[in-house]
Amino acid sequence: MKSGPEKAIRLGVSSCLLGENVRFDGGHKHDALLTETFGQFFQWVPVCPEMEIGLGAPRESLRLEGIAGRARLVAPRSGADHTEAMQGWAGRRLEELARLDLHGYVLKKDSPSCGMERVRVYGHDGAAQRNGTGLFAAALLARFPALPVEEEGRLHDMRIRENFIERVFAYARWRAFLAAGPRAGDLVSFHARQKLALLAHDEKTYRRMGRLVADAGGGTIREVLDQYGTLLMEALKVHATARKHANVLFHLMGYLKKHLDTEDKAELAGQIESYRTGLVPLIVPITLLLHHFRRHPVEWVMEQSYLRPYPAELMLRNHV
Repeated sequence: MKSGPEKAIRLGVSSCLLGENVRFDGGHKHDALLTETFGQFFQWVPVCPEMEIGLGAPRESLRLEGIAGRARLVAPRSGADHTEAMQGWAGRRLEELARLDLHGYVLKKDSPSCGMERVRVYGHDGAAQRNGTGLFAAALLARFPALPVEEEGRLHDMRIRENFIERVFAYARWRAFLAAGPRAGDLVSFHARQKLALLAHDEKTYRRMGRLVADAGGGTIREVLDQYGTLLMEALKVHATARKHANVLFHLMGYLKKHLDTEDKAELAGQIESYRTGLVPLIVPITLLLHHFRRHPVEWVMEQSYLRPYPAELMLRNHV
């Protein structure tokens, strides 16, 4: 059965990051990376929690305040508390988003409604600690624990960006797989196609997933799929390292040992080692491997999501 994403890749996003004038000061925080680079591949679903609970723009600024052990969303000048309004709206809005079957979400950093981490929480003495999560972001993460979520500021780190995009496309493939009504045998095939990607991220979790798949025929397939999807996204969230990538690349090279002469083997091994030591980006040994596999095809290898985890036009492996 087919398991690749056929529908649009949809990502939720804080509206201000698309250039919408929804900030408290009536402005925006347009991020060109999202609109000009990612916008070629994703369909954005903009959300502004503060506007959508009816506060308007411009508006009084909000902040998180720690009151009785809870973070509350407060307008400090007037003292208005918008916590219940935000939480009630968030519950309804997240159910609407669930029906859209999102594949990821990009949040605005530092926002008391949208910040994912290190949001300022003010104490009764006016001092702030960076240990909070925006109220909408907290509800989003609780409602969709497997969904790839990042803040726009962190996406300017190339390794974080590459990891996030890989997870988005993996999640889209997984959702498409689920939509096709898979059986236990289909899960075996799906898991086989993820092997090298998972080994590059988290071998321990890959082994757990293998045991789950092996026992899939003996349990309720729905429960098995739920567990597998959770483990898949947990494993991919672990950042791949140059060492783990190199191990995978040498593993791939093993499928070519009967086809390459001594010179070709030395060149390929040298490029993998150059990647491992940081002299060349990942795309260099990957490109050389694909060149050889086009000449000497191995079906199992060419089906691996590891080789084409996202559109090559994103050029992410040119920088990691």
